[in-house]
Amino acid sequence: MPVELKKVSKKDALKKFMDSCKSLPNPESQLIAILHKAQEINGYLNKELMDDIALEMNIPTAHIWGVATFYHYFKLVPQGKHSISVCLGTACYVKGAEEVLNTIRSELKVNFGQTTEDGLFTLQEARCLGACGLAPVIMIDDRIYGELTPKKVIEILNTYRK
Repeated sequence: MPVELKKVSKKDALKKFMDSCKSLPNPESQLIAILHKAQEINGYLNKELMDDIALEMNIPTAHIWGVATFYHYFKLVPQGKHSISVCLGTACYVKGAEEVLNTIRSELKVNFGQTTEDGLFTLQEARCLGACGLAPVIMIDDRIYGELTPKKVIEILNTYRK
């Protein structure tokens, strides 16, 4: 007979993680780890979630907000299913990153930090993706695409739309 696993709510999963952090010396020093876990579970950090963390960890919400807005990694709005990072480093820029970016903006009708209406893509900028020899490049989720042209970019986007 199969064992039935109890589904744990997002809120319960985060509370369990925070409880483990509270058992450590200086639990307030675990704030960044807690925010990482909260974003992993929820997809982004909204006000309600930061308020819950503040209450549970006895840390002022203003402090949590300050940390969440200081670090580029933390997202304060819902993210798309796929994250597109456009490299704007020197090599990419010289080899046509602006044209690639304009194609993406036009095709998706979004700017940096925005998510498409269908929730499929979020557009981000990157200073360097470490693939200068393939310039210009974009990264979708964790995959690099290089030697891009506007036509190639549209083809790539269409593969994710399927």
